[in-house]
Amino acid sequence: MTIFISGGCKNGKSSIAEYCCEALAKGGPKYYIATMIAYDNEDRERIKRHVASRAGKNFITLEQPKDLLACLENSDPSEGTYLLDSVTALLINEMYSPDCPEADHKAGERTAKALAEFARRVKNAVFVSDYIYSEGAEYSEYTEEYMKALALCDRALAAACDCVAEISGALPTVYKGELPL
Repeated sequence: MTIFISGGCKNGKSSIAEYCCEALAKGGPKYYIATMIAYDNEDRERIKRHVASRAGKNFITLEQPKDLLACLENSDPSEGTYLLDSVTALLINEMYSPDCPEADHKAGERTAKALAEFARRVKNAVFVSDYIYSEGAEYSEYTEEYMKALALCDRALAAACDCVAEISGALPTVYKGELPL
């Protein structure tokens, strides 16, 4: 079963995703796909909190900030259950590089295809993304391009996954399928 979870910041997405991952794994291997690259102390602290929250939950961590499909080489897609947190960080890593001032304009399409392919190739997966579309503010050209690319990734996952849910205030609204809660 594949599950796509979206929602606003600090709404309980990661906790619900971990719970779903545990329910799907049924004692089998659980892989946590870590996508965030730490660029500053705030990032490092956030990663520490996420690592601490997974302590004792028997996740095998796969550091995969780019090239998502490569992590299947170091795991068992036919038996494992994957938790990718987050699509948002994965895309930003694919789209922007500290070494290059220009955005990779093909990153959204490439990442959306990789996410959908990943969902097709694994037995169980939970994908977490951030809902960043309702602000109503005007953003820079770079931010607008990123938001469009993230929407493309989110739509690809919504189409590919068995279950689609939005989390708000730690409460899920399911739009497709059922959560294993």
